[in-house]
Amino acid sequence: MNFKNRHTLKFYLTLAVIIALQACDKEDTKTYAPPVVGEVNVDFYLTTPDEANLLTPTTSGIFPLATNTNFTINVSENTSYQEMDGFGYTLTGGSATLMNNMSSSSRADLLQELFGSSDTSIGLSYLRISIGASDLDATTFSYNDLPNGQTDVNLDNFSINPDMANLIPVLQEILEINPNIKILGSPWSAPTWMKSNNSTIGGELLPQYYDTYANYFVKYIEAMAAQGIIIDAITIQNEPENPYNNPSMVMSAEQQKTFIRDHLGPTFQTENIATKIILFDHNLDHPEYPISILNDATAKNYIDGSAFHLYAGQIDNMSLVHNAHPDKNVYFTEQWIQAPGNYEADLKWHVRELLVGAPRNWSKNVLQWNLAADPNNNPHTDGGCTECLGAITIDGNSVQRNVGYYIMGHASKFVPAGAVRIESNTASEFPNVAYKTPDGKIVVIVLNNSDVQNALNINAADNPITVTMPAGAVATFVW
Repeated sequence: MNFKNRHTLKFYLTLAVIIALQACDKEDTKTYAPPVVGEVNVDFYLTTPDEANLLTPTTSGIFPLATNTNFTINVSENTSYQEMDGFGYTLTGGSATLMNNMSSSSRADLLQELFGSSDTSIGLSYLRISIGASDLDATTFSYNDLPNGQTDVNLDNFSINPDMANLIPVLQEILEINPNIKILGSPWSAPTWMKSNNSTIGGELLPQYYDTYANYFVKYIEAMAAQGIIIDAITIQNEPENPYNNPSMVMSAEQQKTFIRDHLGPTFQTENIATKIILFDHNLDHPEYPISILNDATAKNYIDGSAFHLYAGQIDNMSLVHNAHPDKNVYFTEQWIQAPGNYEADLKWHVRELLVGAPRNWSKNVLQWNLAADPNNNPHTDGGCTECLGAITIDGNSVQRNVGYYIMGHASKFVPAGAVRIESNTASEFPNVAYKTPDGKIVVIVLNNSDVQNALNINAADNPITVTMPAGAVATFVW
């Protein structure tokens, strides 16, 4: 093209610039890409107390590092800690009943959402179930219930039939989705005829039945395996210091030590049972309970680790137990959310204490309490929990996702079994925990533990970013 004068040339150059800018604007609106810092794509998922964001992929509030004095989370792959077994809930008998009463298509969709690996799933990787009834079954039962006055030392009447209607079919569907999910079994009580008070509530296991009860565990593990359900671990007794629940059973540290050392451990060894034996399964105000058992060298030989709840005590006490016996594992196995719940307070407390606090104190898993309840917090036993809010509420085929669903999803969706916790510095305003996944991704879970919007920095792969987080929000970053 021939330009007769400079004014014509200027006009065409200006027009070309305008067309180019418009083309750029149109291109920018086509697709969303994660924020890019240097050569690193950083995915950012956010949940806020006002529920405006619920595990929401987020594009705003993350920028290349600006000059500032914000707190910086420094992540280092060079220092690693425990390998994670997974994240999940207790699949109570009541939870399974509600799921089993759904239509087959609705249940299939829900189980894929909970246990699948797609972008729309939260990828739960660990379940706790009750050995016999928990207090969130409709009725109490064991696998060897007898009329008053009768006993069955040889366990000829043992049967897992009470779980065949609901729990076992749901577990089998879950295993079709995730064959590698880890399952922990916990008894709320031995059969009443083995107990000092012949009741489902309280009482102690009579010493003359220690061998029988050890065989009861063996029969349970073998019966579940026959249904295609591998029990990865068992605890000896749910809440052994709580005599008030229905069902429940009291077991002192000395009794638990004797039972494991002289009965359960040798029986598992003789019967070639590979299921892990885990101690205690109760509150963190008594770390001396598991430590005293692990101090017995013979008992310790049979034990994989210790499990905890946080209805009393401090989460840091998990490290006391770990440090006393660093060759043994620690697990976090239960914490409820009380109905009707306080979304903001529950989100902040559970992320800070459990999702961040438990792994930072060596826990190999994090489990909240019941996976599902109905709108009236049913079912439960007579005397069982009436205020246990499920992670989901099931009403027929309708599902409501509660705060516990999103709390656990911030870890389970991004941190699979086999991920390793790695070093990250923390602060009271920004509790956090970091992992490296088996496929090489880095995951950082962060809470804004303040009442105001705050900014922080994260050294994502040596390409720092600045992030703005609303008050009380939790975020997961993946790169």
